[in-house]
Amino acid sequence: MIKVLFVCLGNICRSPMAEAVFRHKVKEAGLAGQIEIDSAATGDWHAGEPPHEGTRRILKQYGIDPSGLRARQVRKNDFHEYRYILAMDASNARNLTVLAPAGHGAEMKKLLDLVPGRLGQDVPDPYYTGNFQEVYEMIDEACDLLLAYIRDEEQL
Repeated sequence: MIKVLFVCLGNICRSPMAEAVFRHKVKEAGLAGQIEIDSAATGDWHAGEPPHEGTRRILKQYGIDPSGLRARQVRKNDFHEYRYILAMDASNARNLTVLAPAGHGAEMKKLLDLVPGRLGQDVPDPYYTGNFQEVYEMIDEACDLLLAYIRDEEQL
């Protein structure tokens, strides 16, 4: 099983949106039995909570089921359990680098680094900007490219 983890600050806006979008794309590609997807936060403020209403609303607007998503914090074993860990912004990426145990096997990168012309860019946090549509569009495009990348890397 190939495991993918999306990470943001609170795990209520960007990373659960990416989890749901990517899960939808993986299912549509017929790869649900081969790729497992989750999301987590670098902070613990929202642990156990469902995604932000704006995230749930935009996912439903695009026919993506947000049910069952609950915030959790990144755990040390995630770095050994997940093959791909995608951070939403530079701050998340730095925090993941600090949290990562020595010798972990995860490939860590920022989600938008997969998108041509967006290397080094962050997915803005709609918790602060309120722009869930913009974030959805960025995540949707990046998840298409992530799926293509994983299919190529894992020969799926």
